[in-house]
Amino acid sequence: RSRGLGDVYKRQEYALFSEFKAHGGQAVEVVTGSHTAAEYVKYADMALEFDLAASRGSDFHSPDESRTDLGTLPYLPGKLTPVWDLLTHRIQ
Repeated sequence: RSRGLGDVYKRQEYALFSEFKAHGGQAVEVVTGSHTAAEYVKYADMALEFDLAASRGSDFHSPDESRTDLGTLPYLPGKLTPVWDLLTHRIQ
């Protein structure tokens, strides 16, 4: 059976996340101004699968570069650990 480019991309992305985690990666940006709602879910699932904390975009470049207006990104989906929770030991 022939596999499509989508399957190849999924395997490469899985390999990337595997390597990232193996080399000490701790978090992934799940929600950004350039992601679609489906991509929010996809990266939330990846964060959960690889036990990564999650963040949402905090930078804004221009109205032409983003699907959302400044300050209007949605909250992190699901039961993700926000990346800032990894820093609580530094701010107490």
